[in-house]
Amino acid sequence: MLLDNVLQWISTYGYAGIFVLLVLGIVGLPVPDETLMTYTGFLVYKGTLKFAPAFAAAYLGSICGITISYWLGRTLGLQLLHRYGKYVHFGQAELYRVHDWFHRMGRWTLTFGYYVPGVRHFTAYVAGTADMPFAEFALFAYSGGFVWCLSFISLGYFLGERWEWALEKIHTNVLYVAIAAGLCVAAYILYRKFVKPSK
Repeated sequence: MLLDNVLQWISTYGYAGIFVLLVLGIVGLPVPDETLMTYTGFLVYKGTLKFAPAFAAAYLGSICGITISYWLGRTLGLQLLHRYGKYVHFGQAELYRVHDWFHRMGRWTLTFGYYVPGVRHFTAYVAGTADMPFAEFALFAYSGGFVWCLSFISLGYFLGERWEWALEKIHTNVLYVAIAAGLCVAAYILYRKFVKPSK
């Protein structure tokens, strides 16, 4: 039902619908972002939409959404952590570790995390909470958003009538990639904790 409503919204409101839905989806509302953009590419294939304004609407929606998430994390995230962090065992020491992790490798999750559902909704909040400089955040997040939007809109355009079949296959593979990435991160943490000698 939600998917039908999203596709209907795009068909009815066009570029404005793409923009609004991607803002809401990136902020964290249950919007099927990849499906939305692949369907947008399909509408470009049919001639209902034009590629340039469709891509612009999707890209602007994604970077607006992730920027809102960043500022929510930066303004409200720290307040919530200071007030309620002790109840979930997340104090100042844990905050410092998150901040350090983002400076070392977390920035790349802003770029590539778009491709993993759930991750793209979380990274910007963490970046804001970790007090990541906005210019650095924008460099990695906006470049990732550009490639992400271009990938799925192009996918829908080039596959045409087969866009739904291809998207189903991609979702399956993304799940496997997400699991593999999680295992790699866990292995890295265990290595740092138990194997690598401390200086």
